[in-house]
Amino acid sequence: MGSHRRLAPTSGFNRGAGTALCVLSAAASALGAVPADAAPYDHTRAEVDRLYAEAEKATEAYNKADETAGRLQKQVHDAQDLIARQQERINSVRESLGSLAVAQYRSGGIDPTLALLFSDNPSDYLDKASALDRINAHQAGELRDLQSSMRDVAQERAEAVGKLAELEKSRKAVAAHKRIVEKKLAEARRLLNSLPYGERAAYGRASRGDRGELFPDLGSAMPASARAAAAMAAARSALGMPYVWGATGPYGFDCSGLMQWSYAQAGVQLPRTSQEQAYAGRQIPLSEARPGDLVIYRSDASHVGMYMGNGQVIHAPYPGAPVRYDPVDMLPVSSVTRV
Repeated sequence: MGSHRRLAPTSGFNRGAGTALCVLSAAASALGAVPADAAPYDHTRAEVDRLYAEAEKATEAYNKADETAGRLQKQVHDAQDLIARQQERINSVRESLGSLAVAQYRSGGIDPTLALLFSDNPSDYLDKASALDRINAHQAGELRDLQSSMRDVAQERAEAVGKLAELEKSRKAVAAHKRIVEKKLAEARRLLNSLPYGERAAYGRASRGDRGELFPDLGSAMPASARAAAAMAAARSALGMPYVWGATGPYGFDCSGLMQWSYAQAGVQLPRTSQEQAYAGRQIPLSEARPGDLVIYRSDASHVGMYMGNGQVIHAPYPGAPVRYDPVDMLPVSSVTRV
């Protein structure tokens, strides 16, 4: 792969005031001026970084809870559908057995020996008796099937009740994580809005490192596979799309949502969260990364981007920042996965 920048020693969005100052000073020098009062805002920028990092972690937890709720909802639906089909079968068997019982009752239930003795046509009676034995055997079989079906339905109902309870618990988890994300993001926006316009613009340039060019030189390294090439093409088509937490495209993405959508366009179904995506393929060293590989960030694997070559990744950074390229070492790398 292309050359990489040395990984930063800090974790999360909170890269420290020193790092932010270096980037801001370089940017300001390029413009020919460094604000004398830049230092008072360092703490605010660092706090915004921290809030974004915590919001992203909560977003991945929300994604996981939402995925679980969706899976449980399908399981509940399937269980209810199965129960309905089984109940229809039970009702049908009951109706069949009830009709046979009524017919036998109306026949008078006469003793077979006497019926044979008084029969006008003993041969005809024997044929009917043989048929009756077969009917009785069939009736006994249907009774056994009925009992088995009723046991199955009772078990399915119990499991469905359990899944409904899990679903309700998962939905509450989704709502809780949503509240956490919204609280963190609202606080981050409040802090950003408290900064002077110049400082807000400087934060946009400095956060997550020096962005460099909008369309950087990605080098000539070949993708790891045909599906990686297709996923890269999809990710490039999302450049400029907004970050929307909990979104999987095509008009907005969070970090793991962009990876899942991009690989889905290549016919590969990735797990929903960045933590799960870290194990969606073979893990390799960063030094061996090739275009299309997933780069997982932070020790808690709460952020993910796609390696595009020459030390660049494409990713959905955070609210307010669209899908874009950034240096691969913008955050501490925890692992690289080849899908």
